[in-house]
Amino acid sequence: MPSDDAIRKILEERIARKKLTGIVVGVVDGNGQRIVAAGKSTRDGDGKLDGDSMFEIGSTTKVFTALLLAEMAERGEVSLDDPISKFLPKSVTAPTHDGKEITLRHLAQHTSGLPRLPENFEPKDPNNPYADYSAELLHAFLSKHKLARGVGEKYEYSNLGMGLLGHLLALKTGKDYETLVTERICKPLGMGDTRIALSPEMKKRLATGYDAEGNPTANWDLPTLAGAGALRSTANDLLKFLAANFGSGGTELSAAMRKTHSAHAETPMSNVKIALGWHVHVADGAEIFWHDGGTGGYRSFIGFDPKNKLGVVVLGNSVEDLNDIGMHLLDEKQELDKARVAVKIDPKILDAYVGQYQLAKEFILTVRKDGERLFVQATGQGSTEAFSESETKFFSKDVNAQITFVKGGDGKVTHLILHQGGDHEAKKISDDVPKERQMAKVDPKVFDDYVGSYQLVPGFIITVTRDGDKLMAQATAQPKFEIFPEAEAKFFYKVVDAQITFVKGGDGKVTHLILHQGGDREAKKIK
Repeated sequence: MPSDDAIRKILEERIARKKLTGIVVGVVDGNGQRIVAAGKSTRDGDGKLDGDSMFEIGSTTKVFTALLLAEMAERGEVSLDDPISKFLPKSVTAPTHDGKEITLRHLAQHTSGLPRLPENFEPKDPNNPYADYSAELLHAFLSKHKLARGVGEKYEYSNLGMGLLGHLLALKTGKDYETLVTERICKPLGMGDTRIALSPEMKKRLATGYDAEGNPTANWDLPTLAGAGALRSTANDLLKFLAANFGSGGTELSAAMRKTHSAHAETPMSNVKIALGWHVHVADGAEIFWHDGGTGGYRSFIGFDPKNKLGVVVLGNSVEDLNDIGMHLLDEKQELDKARVAVKIDPKILDAYVGQYQLAKEFILTVRKDGERLFVQATGQGSTEAFSESETKFFSKDVNAQITFVKGGDGKVTHLILHQGGDHEAKKISDDVPKERQMAKVDPKVFDDYVGSYQLVPGFIITVTRDGDKLMAQATAQPKFEIFPEAEAKFFYKVVDAQITFVKGGDGKVTHLILHQGGDREAKKIK
């Protein structure tokens, strides 16, 4: 484990390079626990961060929800394989697929077949998106929803699923989610600063969250889906939680914690499995249990290595991903996101790298050349530029990921190695790539006709706005992205493989748009 000074240098470099606000790191091992902090609790002022600074921890809440499930199973109050219908009100119909029911285990392992968010999720305030999603809306969604795939068939990360799990456990006990976490986890572990509702004294210690542009953000409230991400906590409290997980002294929760570490299921991520709530990075015979979280202005990471009895917490009050810091401190072989220097190479070299590379059964990396630049796009993701460190090694400036191209004895590229959370080989399966869309020159004045809100399905709105000479589109509970014209009424995204066509009626006014993404879907203009 690096010294405090070495960790502080990592944090200060990250804050300066990414223009972040502050980061707190907590470490617990056989020598006890320590805190290293850098930056500030608020950009306006000189408030300092420490182990008692409060942060929203977002989806890191999910491991607490899974532990509640395991604890209740240990008590005999529930079984992991109980169907969710057992705990829902009689007026609510639980979705099934081919007669198979969703169980509590499926919710805890993201294999329920439920989507990431419910279709009737339509926040009135995008800055606090979960605040007005009620139990009535949740129950109405469940009663009408048709599962698109088999229960237990595939891992698909779901805020809805874990939020539903917390809701069901609360219904079973007759207590709200926060009370359950407080009574059954926090009090036994001496975690006095892990709560949803903060006391006046805690609020004074709450770091201000900031968005990607450095603007202060609103705090999030999740009254119904609390189990998905409602908790706030401190580095000191979370270190207690990790120490209990890797067995630093027996607690009344030890048996339940061991249960959350077992029952692994596969995920599409290389070297990553899912336990109950925890993601498990498995490599070189070692296991690292981890989870991360993010809200409108905060990021969190917790992880532990049970073999070496080591735990790490990373908390930040900006939206920048900090997982690499946590993983690096747990395993020095995991590389930090660092300032890499691009070097100039002969653009002709790039021609050999163009093509498609198969990383997994349904996961393809497409490599394109645009002039003297190289771009990489993964299945279902946006395109990112790859910058050369050498003739064969490239890196992204957007995420902590690098690529090495490998040639065979005949000098032809056979595969690439993706360096992201480990080394993953992707075989070259084609020299051809899908045709890339070309941007057309369009008078920005026509953009005014397209501004408005378009309803794709109940609860899912695409909001189109104009920002100077740019047209922007934002889907419910998603970031805002620029869309680029390829014709006067046809636009495309660069961040995902999706396009939009605006359609006008006989009076020349826009009536709806068509979203081209995995098919053609019409969205009526509602305002």
